[in-house]
Amino acid sequence: MKFEARPGAVGSIGWISAARDSAAWISLAIPRVTQRFASVSTMLGYGRERRPNPTDARRAFLAAILLLTGFATTASAQVPEVRFARQFSMGYLQFNLIERFNLLEKHAKLQGIPEVKTTWSVFNSPAAMNDALLSGSIDVVTGGVPGLLTIWARTQGTPNPVKGIAAFTSQPVLLNTNKPEIKSIADFTDKDKIAVPAPKVSIQAIILQMAAAQKWGQANFAKLDPITVGMSPPDSTIALLSGSTDVGSVFSVPPYQTQQLEKEGVRTILNSYDVFGGPHTFTMAWTSTQFHDKNPALYKALMAAFTEATEMMNKDARPAAEHWIESTKSKLPVDKVLAIATGPQVKWTMAPENSMKYAEFMHSVGSIKVKPATWKDLFFPEAHGLPGS
Repeated sequence: MKFEARPGAVGSIGWISAARDSAAWISLAIPRVTQRFASVSTMLGYGRERRPNPTDARRAFLAAILLLTGFATTASAQVPEVRFARQFSMGYLQFNLIERFNLLEKHAKLQGIPEVKTTWSVFNSPAAMNDALLSGSIDVVTGGVPGLLTIWARTQGTPNPVKGIAAFTSQPVLLNTNKPEIKSIADFTDKDKIAVPAPKVSIQAIILQMAAAQKWGQANFAKLDPITVGMSPPDSTIALLSGSTDVGSVFSVPPYQTQQLEKEGVRTILNSYDVFGGPHTFTMAWTSTQFHDKNPALYKALMAAFTEATEMMNKDARPAAEHWIESTKSKLPVDKVLAIATGPQVKWTMAPENSMKYAEFMHSVGSIKVKPATWKDLFFPEAHGLPGS
């Protein structure tokens, strides 16, 4: 049974937890059950001269135990669960901190929720995560801004619209190549292959379309789509560094894009900041209206945990780097991961940046049918106080 925080639910859970944990109460209840049974016997017409049957007393006692057990089972079953989904990259380091230091559990207790269960899954495609969110198998998903825009537009006018929680970070994604003849996107031919996490829908695919539109005009925004192939960042990095496949260019994510550049002959031909004319949000988190509205205390705890994790990132990113290595089983040195996380173009902020540029482009080419009027339309009210764009 999935817990849904409603008015009065926290108080009920607290009472049940107290009853469940009160072994002393049960021991004190034994003589009282016998005494109460005697009183009940009199009311039921057994008469004062009739003494209660010990067997009946035991039955009453067992009934009391079963009642308490039922309460305890209900309390256990109603422990709220938050199921998180993230992708392959270092763009979600706040979640690594939330997981490592149990920040959601910490802030849930401050909201009167004694227990919270968290589960973490890894996806490679924003489309797969959005499907999981709509099916109810995931509660909080993460990805690039295009992933949120796609599901936001798709669910507008439905009983369960999806909106953003907050951003994670602003940092660039790099298109790297091992092909010496390719100096810019203008040099790609139909014989080349560009690996992206998911063609047409990932943040890399959308930025590539934006770059194509700037280069060849809006009508040719999809000019490079036919030569994109879907590969996870780890797999595409192996392909690029080995040189043994037809994938000679990769639009990737940190830390893999930095790792690629350590190979002689690999260089960057496109920085996403150049496409946007400045910094832009790389990753963000979103959820459904159903989760947001039915779990107000839990959602407040989630925002508090997110805020604390972001503050931790800006004070000292090393713990997040260490946990990222541990959770992904990466062989990269901690100092290397830390250097990437604190690079000169990296900003850890919950405020969305240049999200409307994504929206305007995707709407203009028909990728989304509805365009938000402002960035705040994309997010739940709890984020509206941030200096977003």
